[in-house]
Amino acid sequence: MDYRSDSEETKEPIFRSDLEGPKPQEGAYEPPRPEGAWSFLKRFLVPLAALGVLLVKFKGLALLLLKVKFLGTALTMLLSIGVYALLFPVWFAVGIVVLIWVHEMGHVLQLRREGIPASAPMFIPLLGAFVAMKQMPKDALAEARVGLAGPVLGTLGGLATLGLYAATREPLFLGLAYFNSIINLFNLAPLLPLDGGRAVGAMSLAFQVAGLVVMVALLFVAPIMAIIALIGLPELWNRWKTRNTPEGRAYYDIPLRDRVAVGAVYVGLIVVLGFLTGATFVADPASLL
Repeated sequence: MDYRSDSEETKEPIFRSDLEGPKPQEGAYEPPRPEGAWSFLKRFLVPLAALGVLLVKFKGLALLLLKVKFLGTALTMLLSIGVYALLFPVWFAVGIVVLIWVHEMGHVLQLRREGIPASAPMFIPLLGAFVAMKQMPKDALAEARVGLAGPVLGTLGGLATLGLYAATREPLFLGLAYFNSIINLFNLAPLLPLDGGRAVGAMSLAFQVAGLVVMVALLFVAPIMAIIALIGLPELWNRWKTRNTPEGRAYYDIPLRDRVAVGAVYVGLIVVLGFLTGATFVADPASLL
């Protein structure tokens, strides 16, 4: 539409708003484009590659530092926080590592009670952490106690985190409680070297073998199971081969009442963690912000 002045002496410019679109303004906001899979992988892998180069170059120093008690734990914790911070907010990354540490300390405390020398917790980014036993437990019952101690203390840590959310209504704690329930529940899968694999061995070696079915099923939803299989299958095969040797029979010779007790704790943890997972799940996390 044309707009003209009625006065011939005053000629105003013609505006064709219906034909000419608005000119782009300098510095105008442009919505961020979705990050492609390759860009995401580069953002995640580049720091790890740089770290790998440094570790190779200074391998001797790195191994020396890791052997220093608690220093290795602190360094690997910081490394894990850095990696998780590439994927999540920094304080969420800190919370993840702290909760994993709580879980691992359950193993450490029980190993001390069993009189089994072991390393301090060592963290592996995106894979969790581990405590290396320097000798095997005396029997499958002691191994089950060590295995279940991690999820027991981990569950208590999750309940404490959920309590912090109830007191503060801070969404961070709800998210951490949910994450904690998932990782502890995952660790109860009846697969070696996971905690659940060590627990079900006290009930029957057959449960550990049956865990192979669970492993195949989880491969479709958790590719990390491929790494766990590479670690656990050789150990499972060795146990199966030696099951009828005098040492093997003695290792799995456990009174029925103890088998039932281990089973009750194992199933109870699954029920509690399953309930906590459902209670802390939020379909739309953004609604909490």
